[in-house]
This record gives sequence, C-alpha cells and structure tokens, in this order.
Amino acid sequence: MTQSILIVGATGNTGRAVAQTLPELLQSSRTLSSNRIIALTRSSGSPVALELAKIPGVEVIEQDWVEITADWLREHHVVRAFIASHNAPNQFAEESTFHLNALDAGVEYIVRISTTAANVRPDCPAYYARQHWAIETLLGSPEFNNMKWTSLQPNVFSTLIISPAAELIKKYRKTREQDTLRLMLSKDAPVGIIDPDEVGVIAAHLLSQDDTSVHNKAKYVLNGPEDITGKQIVDMIEQYIGAPVKDVSYKDVSFIDMLYEHQYAGKESKNIIYTIKRAAETGWEGKCSTSTTSEEILELAAPKRSPLDTLKTLLRE
Repeated sequence: MTQSILIVGATGNTGRAVAQTLPELLQSSRTLSSNRIIALTRSSGSPVALELAKIPGVEVIEQDWVEITADWLREHHVVRAFIASHNAPNQFAEESTFHLNALDAGVEYIVRISTTAANVRPDCPAYYARQHWAIETLLGSPEFNNMKWTSLQPNVFSTLIISPAAELIKKYRKTREQDTLRLMLSKDAPVGIIDPDEVGVIAAHLLSQDDTSVHNKAKYVLNGPEDITGKQIVDMIEQYIGAPVKDVSYKDVSFIDMLYEHQYAGKESKNIIYTIKRAAETGWEGKCSTSTTSEEILELAAPKRSPLDTLKTLLRE
C-alpha cells in the first residue's frame, strides 16, 4: 500500500502552503516520490480544499484531526505528518494525544508549528506559549525516541501585524477619513515578522527530506527577511496615502478583548485568555528580531516576503 504524508490543517494559515509546495518537492526525492499526500480538512467543500484537490498527488480528506486514532493513521499508512494545532486552552491535551497516537502507529517523522521562540518557555506569561513548551518537552522525552520530529518556532505572522495598516489605507482611499491605527508592535523595537505561507514552505522542505535525522529534535527559529518597527509601518502608510497618520496606538493588544467576547466568553477562563496580551512583550523588548533566525532555515528555504510585500498582497496590488 502507498505510504502517506499527512497534512493536518491543510486549509489553514500554514498548512495550505505545505500542501501546495510538497508535491513538487517529492518529485525529486529518492525515497518519497511515490508517497501520496493527505490534506486534512474539516470541510472538503471549502474553496481552499477544492483548490487543493486539483493538485496532482494530493487527496483531500474530511476529518477532525483531534479524533484521529492510531488505527486511523495505520489504515492510511501515514509515515510523516505536519500539524499546525489551535491555541485554545485544551491544545496540550489534543495535540499531545495526536503525537502519542502517531508514536503508537509508527509514524516516522512529524513537523509541527510552535510559536515565537522567545516565548517558548515554562515561565512565559502567555498560556499558549507554555503549551508549546510542554509539547516540545514531551516530544523530547526518551519515551518518544522512536519518532523523529522538528518544531518550527515562527515569529508573529506578518498578516496579523500589517492588516491594520491595510485597513486604514483602504478606508482612507474611500472616505479620506482615518480611524485610530492600532499596532501590536512598539514604536521602535525591530521585529522579524514572517509570512505564514513561507512557514508552510519551510515545513514542506523538511517533510520532503530523504534523511530527516539531521533535523530530529530540532527547534528552528523562523523570521521574515527583514525587521520592521511600528514607526516604519506608519511611514509605509503615509507613503501610500500621502498624508500623516493622525492617531497611532502602539503596543495595542485590544483585539484580545474582541477575541474573548466573540470566541471564548462563557466557555474559557477570561484570566487565561487575557494572558495572550503578554505574548507581545518579548517583541517590545527587542527579543524577536531577524538576528534570531536559525541558520538551518536560511539554508533550507530562506523566507523572502517583506512587510511591504504583505501590505501589497493585503491591498491586492
């Protein structure tokens, strides 16, 4: 039976680029060229899933990944897997169960998406970063020695950081009016924001390696090709609209209030969810610049999309 490479979250931020990039890379592989790719989704009728289904070698399967068992992995002959988990408070329970089932099923190699490297530690105030630390600690234990893995620690996604700028520009072009520009970045600290598609491309390169042993138990730091500050985002906007930005709120994480109200209120502890606000502190402290990028990533598939490229994409230029 043909062996499979599983992509969990194939229609998500990073998984889509994995599914789009991996087929071509496998063609030049000595050992994996005959492997099929399973793109997992909760809705096979979604626009992204329908597009992925058109790619030769990709099979879209509708399946909730948290319900995947060791038997399911065996039945589908999964030998490698990519997983980009959610960041809800039950992430550790669900992702660790997936990894345990993968170990039991004999999956050989897993590439997972973690979070900003400076936050992956046991004393990080943001709860979800501690969960990533716990997952990496679990995978690094002797009990998991039979399964190779790589954890990618990408910096904050450029789309999240640049979206407020794009929205201000769009509104100004239509109405000549401005709302307060709310930026998560500080005014002056450089941050190496990264395009989520490029995270997926890197994951695809790892999954296509004939020999994954060199990347086993690696925790790679991913940043975009250049740093940006909050002030530089303001400068970009002003160049686009030809006018000063009237009101800027730096270090603004007020979007977490809306996240809680619309997604978690009445379901999760407000005290826990609000710790997400503190995830940006390491960036404000200057700990998340491009200088932290792992050399292995630069050799494997160096990210190329700049903050300006992201802005142009969001503006559809």
